[in-house]
Amino acid sequence: MPFAGPLYERIASAPPVPAGLPLVIALTGFTDAGGAVAQVIDHLRADLEPAPVISFSNDALLDYRARRPIVTFQGDHLTDYRPQRLELSLAHDAVGQPFVLLSGYEPDFAWDAFSETVLGLAEGLNVSTVTWVHAIPMPVPHTRPLGTTVSGTRSDLTEAHSVWQPHTQVPATIGHLLEYRFAQSGARVSGFVLLVPHYLADTEYPAAALAALDSLTVATGLVFDGDELREENREFVEKVTEQVAASDELSRMLQGLEERYDSYMAGSNLGQPIIHTGDLPSADELAAELERFLASRPRGEDDKRGGGLG
Repeated sequence: MPFAGPLYERIASAPPVPAGLPLVIALTGFTDAGGAVAQVIDHLRADLEPAPVISFSNDALLDYRARRPIVTFQGDHLTDYRPQRLELSLAHDAVGQPFVLLSGYEPDFAWDAFSETVLGLAEGLNVSTVTWVHAIPMPVPHTRPLGTTVSGTRSDLTEAHSVWQPHTQVPATIGHLLEYRFAQSGARVSGFVLLVPHYLADTEYPAAALAALDSLTVATGLVFDGDELREENREFVEKVTEQVAASDELSRMLQGLEERYDSYMAGSNLGQPIIHTGDLPSADELAAELERFLASRPRGEDDKRGGGLG
């Protein structure tokens, strides 16, 4: 018999949520290539510590047999029980800008009721924009910027950043349904599908999380600190490079993917990949490069040119 209780509860201690904020949606579910969305959720919850405003009912929405809660067993007794979390929260980005975050698992049940509830909550908050991300595997090389397919009602984002615009039918996620319902309501909604190298789809690929965060930035203007993910990505790519170099088969596969990618992009009149932070040097790297550049110049060269940094 279906659960008949409430779909969610309001958190009594929740802070007030200002009207007119962007809504960011990050829900794990049917497909999450490279663990992009799961990493984004973990990163945002750990780094930004969003304050839950609405907690959705696991008993109403979650199939416990498919995604079981975690318990901690210590010696001869249980010390912890951690259920899945699906929450609407108030968060602040790295520079203090507030936004609304819907994060957690993709509901297994009651999609229509959940979608109606989210649209109602968003309407009550008069959110300015709605942006969601998810990731799928594609035959693309990790040595090139991650591309995106952009959908929704914001044609500026689609024209600028949608590198692949297929005409096809795919199994839906709750994100698709939310985008569809928001578009029907006239909201400014955009969905970013990250095109993750298929041979890294079953890994936790930090570049995919960085690409997701930067897609959110492009759509909302929010700023996220990706330094930890960037360091993880450098280490990850080094290991992948070693594995590719040690295998002629992998080297040939990568070369073929690079040639196909470059040929496609050269002949495409669609959007261009977002230059994600994973492809750019960090502030520390830029500073180190500047120091090396200055150290390599002949002493007194600034005086000859009539200027300097100080």
